Amino acid sequence: MIIMLSQLYIENIAVIEKAGIDFLTGLNVLTGETGAGKSIVIDSINAILGERTSRELVRTGARSAFVSAVFVDLGVKALSKLTELGYSCEEDGTVMIQREIHLDGKAVCRINGRPATVSVLKEIGSLLISIHGQHESYDLLSPDLHINYIDRMGVPEKLLANYQSAFDHMRHIKSELDSYNIDEAQKARQIDLLTYQINELESADLRAGEQDELSNTRTMYLNSEKIIDSMNVAKSSLNGDENFEGALSAVSSAADALADAEKYLPEIHTLAERIKNIEYDLEDCSVEMRDFSKQLEYDPGELETIEARLDVIYRLSLKYGSTVEDMLAFLDKCRSQLQNIQLSDENIVRLTKEYHECKEQAENLADEISACRKDTAKKFTIKVKEELKFLDMPNIDFQAQQDRCPLNQLGCDKLQFLISANAGEPAKPIAKIASGGELSRIMLAIKTVLAGKDDIDTLIFDEVDTGISGSAAQKVGLKLREVSGNRQVICVTHLAQIAALADTQYLIKKHVQDNKTFTDVTQLDYDGRKQELARIMGGAKITPLMLENAAEMLSMSQKKL
Repeated sequence: MIIMLSQLYIENIAVIEKAGIDFLTGLNVLTGETGAGKSIVIDSINAILGERTSRELVRTGARSAFVSAVFVDLGVKALSKLTELGYSCEEDGTVMIQREIHLDGKAVCRINGRPATVSVLKEIGSLLISIHGQHESYDLLSPDLHINYIDRMGVPEKLLANYQSAFDHMRHIKSELDSYNIDEAQKARQIDLLTYQINELESADLRAGEQDELSNTRTMYLNSEKIIDSMNVAKSSLNGDENFEGALSAVSSAADALADAEKYLPEIHTLAERIKNIEYDLEDCSVEMRDFSKQLEYDPGELETIEARLDVIYRLSLKYGSTVEDMLAFLDKCRSQLQNIQLSDENIVRLTKEYHECKEQAENLADEISACRKDTAKKFTIKVKEELKFLDMPNIDFQAQQDRCPLNQLGCDKLQFLISANAGEPAKPIAKIASGGELSRIMLAIKTVLAGKDDIDTLIFDEVDTGISGSAAQKVGLKLREVSGNRQVICVTHLAQIAALADTQYLIKKHVQDNKTFTDVTQLDYDGRKQELARIMGGAKITPLMLENAAEMLSMSQKKL
């Protein structure tokens, strides 16, 4: 089953007020005049895939823009990733991804109605659609990117991951080892500084939570008079004085009275118990207030001691951390650093051994990857040349030049693609001799070769026809249709030769109404396709002969099915 972009809904993006597109299997082609909005459709799909967007996409006069896409028949990898991210398909197996873009730049994302982040959209989107835009052809001009195509073709992901892990470990050990490579004078300065810091902190004898305890006690002592006044009022209200009975005495009397009444009215037993419990609670409160009052009795010298201790802590905090806990953590760090310096010779020996062991492991894995790349590159170049021959480039010589280089993130290989456009001429880097049309066809050839190496079933080609015409355009269209045999292909094109080969064609058309620009997306029937093909071939004025040519082109494309 093919993972397929089934429906796309766009609202208030650029010149598109509202548009819905039902994509089908096979080759789907988008055509229309330059500036009609074809690129907007691609931008909308990119938004769904978690790519960066701009508030400039929001249609003038609108508060926000909205894109929604429905996917069907997700593959194992996509389903697994969806589950990993905490989402699931609907009962009918569909997944709906939505993104709303606001003028303030904020975005609201959802997967099947549940909130999501842009990064989540990017993760799942990478397994749903692969977009080959105009810029991607120019990736061929960057030799550093060529190695990625070879790796995708035939280098096991696990092997690459194992190397990456070994290389990162090697680099980490090297960094740690370099930290010990300091001269004796610098080492002595570090030891002196660390020793001073450790002694100063240790002599302070800091304790976690001490600062808060001291601050609270200081606040209590400084406000002891206010507290005592309030406590006296409370005790007087509770216990009474010569002029006032007090709440405790009153409640006690109430409890005794109810106890007498209970002899004749047993039903009030519960009420009597409640009043008696209140009496007990008030007695406890009285005792606690007496205890609190004792805490307020202090020697003025004790307050001075607290002030002095807080001053010590404050001065240390200016150098070693804002809290006692921060200072204690800094102390542990200093002790560790001092120990490492004092044991540096031993550590250097140990780390040097570890480094060489890890480097050997990384080199062995890099050699294994390099050998795998060499075999893969041979197969890759043969297949690409076959595709280029079909794409009307029979004489081009395509090579993958592989050279040894120092260990890096990707291994020990430097790889770049070379081409020779004419027989007898030496192959040169693509960037130096390839035209725009050649770049487009080379990238299509590479995409075709790699098509079966991933689980992405929807491929989008944005103006892959750049710089080509005539028979080359025909061949590109045939190749796109070939790829669409087991993939859903969506293609933006300006060429009738490609559009005629489509299984489904959509017209993107701009019009002005009430001084506002609108763009419509229409799925064309047979007559509509004839009209559009004639327009592409001949321009605005469509003649009966152009329509006949368009009909013949459609008829011939059907025969090639």
